[in-house]
Amino acid sequence: MPQRRRVVRERVLQVLYAHDLSKDPVDGIIPVIMADLLQQPEAHAFARELVRQVVEHQDEIDNIIKKKVANWEFSRIAVVDRIVLRVGICEFLYFPDIPPKVTINEAIEIAKLYSTEKSGQFVNGVLDSVLIDLRKDGSLCKSGRGLVNESLRKH
Repeated sequence: MPQRRRVVRERVLQVLYAHDLSKDPVDGIIPVIMADLLQQPEAHAFARELVRQVVEHQDEIDNIIKKKVANWEFSRIAVVDRIVLRVGICEFLYFPDIPPKVTINEAIEIAKLYSTEKSGQFVNGVLDSVLIDLRKDGSLCKSGRGLVNESLRKH
């Protein structure tokens, strides 16, 4: 599934974007946007869980973003960049089996593909800074194979 995770993250971005703009419940948006993932139960379950966690923890995640972009008005951050940052930070905090490096690389690529020319650099800078803070305060908890010491390593 790792190769398909990009497609899954793109669907997550699309669901969250539709939710952000329409304010419709994600449960009504997911079946429309993620219909192609139904043939892949594991991918569909991961996407649903990622959407659920981002929505559930959006206020907490947005506060983390706001601290990192203190000189920038939060509402002026491109919608796609905001959503990509939310997904990345959510993966850091609530998906212990995903390596931070994978999260950052995927976020950069998706930002470059769906947002502005400078979005990749912006997303990279914010996520790197958030990752450093999470490591410092012990909030980064990674437990998968090859990740046990991830929270202790320097980036």
